[in-house]
Amino acid sequence: MAQYKENEFDVIVIGGGITGAGTARDCSLRGLRTLLIERNDIADGATGRNHGLLHSGARYAVTDQESATECIQENMILKRVANHCVDDTSGFFITLPEDDLAYQAKFVEACTKAGIKAEVIDPKEAVRLEPSVNPDIIGAVRVPDGSVDPFRLCSSNVVDAKLHGAKVLVYTEVTGFIFEGTNIVGVKVHDKKSGEDAEYRAPITVNAGGIWGHHIAELAGAQIGMFPAKGALLIFAHRVNGIVLNRCRKPANADILVPGDTVCVIGTTSTKVPFEECDNMRVTPDEVQLLISEGEKLAPCLGETRILRAYAGVRPLVSADNDPSGRSISRGIVLFDHEKRDGIGGFITITGGKLMTYRLMAEMATDLVCEKLHSASKCETRTTPLPGSGHGDVREVSKKIWANPTTAQKATAGRVGSLASGIKLKSIEEQSLVCECEEVPESEVDNAIKNLDVHNLVDLRRRTRVGMGTCQGELCACRAAGLLGKAQGCAERARKDLVNFMNERWKGIFPIAWGESLREAEFTEWVYSECLGLSEQE
Repeated sequence: MAQYKENEFDVIVIGGGITGAGTARDCSLRGLRTLLIERNDIADGATGRNHGLLHSGARYAVTDQESATECIQENMILKRVANHCVDDTSGFFITLPEDDLAYQAKFVEACTKAGIKAEVIDPKEAVRLEPSVNPDIIGAVRVPDGSVDPFRLCSSNVVDAKLHGAKVLVYTEVTGFIFEGTNIVGVKVHDKKSGEDAEYRAPITVNAGGIWGHHIAELAGAQIGMFPAKGALLIFAHRVNGIVLNRCRKPANADILVPGDTVCVIGTTSTKVPFEECDNMRVTPDEVQLLISEGEKLAPCLGETRILRAYAGVRPLVSADNDPSGRSISRGIVLFDHEKRDGIGGFITITGGKLMTYRLMAEMATDLVCEKLHSASKCETRTTPLPGSGHGDVREVSKKIWANPTTAQKATAGRVGSLASGIKLKSIEEQSLVCECEEVPESEVDNAIKNLDVHNLVDLRRRTRVGMGTCQGELCACRAAGLLGKAQGCAERARKDLVNFMNERWKGIFPIAWGESLREAEFTEWVYSECLGLSEQE
């Protein structure tokens, strides 16, 4: 077996979103010595800023057959290998009186052609099955949609990559490339935590940076025609629908309502934004009003349902078109071999696509990596379950681990699947809740801090859902900060982290802060500033 230095690898993957995480996992499963580099935390970009829809592909069936076919194939794979990240809710495509009912037949035909099961059902039956849906619907089609937790999915891929030998660097930014002639043989990085610079070498580097991939390509001397399409979304305070609701029409604003965990999400808009805004996405009042008004058409009760927060992500689309919204641009996968395209050896870009097709994107990128390394290793991610998956639903998993599972044990099993067996959840103290809204026990928080690359409270939120529930950190953030401070041995650092975390929560609350939401936000501010003595200036 080849001897490696500590900074030498077979392949370097840039980007800790779902595509990069999936690629690192695929590479490591094929026996490649792999390095994954992320400039912030995993799932920090578009991966953690979508509606969490487990696409059946039906949404794209009429306008983008290739993407629709990819989606349904990956949908079926993820339900097998990532079942602890998936909620198989099914979905309805509904036709409202203002929509063209004739489109339904065209839609069903396109779904069938793409291999998507699309069953026309009586509108009254749809209302019976999903009471939240607009009772005025004139058409309904059932498709195999569902929801997926993108944070959990991304983290599971990273965990498996590490279990198979991959090295993962978070809060580490690529600042340049190392060239030998026209070939890239390594990367230069800056550690944001320590302030140190370093170099890592590999014969192949994969650019999986999403919308930020255009900048990574520029560092290498290549150009990619990226289209930054901002999508705004709203999270409602409870799960009003049990089945995914879609408008049966061509893709447009606010035409999907997705149930996930304890909440539901309405989305999205689509607007082209400047690249310089991609790191600081903000939702406008107009976008909030649009999402509410259109969302009420799907489920009228949304007009009276509390909104938790607003957020936005940027789709990594690739196009030279001048479409101002990006709606007409294909969601297809784009794989660039820069040696053939630009004369830059040892450099690959994988982009485009969507959360639903991340595994296929990773397979395509890793196939090309193996081809260049003259490796005959085959992809295993189609059949190999992610850590925590492959052992049945939550009830089955929790009963296998505990004879009579408690609420806290069931909640943890729902988030981490069979990996819950490795978390201490027997004593009252171990099961005591840090976050009541999401039912996250202390032991699960401790496990995340120790084993899942948690550096701050925002990282912890992505791993455990602490602070993502109804109170938005009002009751749990202080407790979580205490546990993090204890683990890191620095109370003052935890104090500053708590201020940053609450300000981050406020960014999402600000666009929807009126009525009861504003009153609660003011109460939260009073609790932390007056009772706990915290302030923004810290």
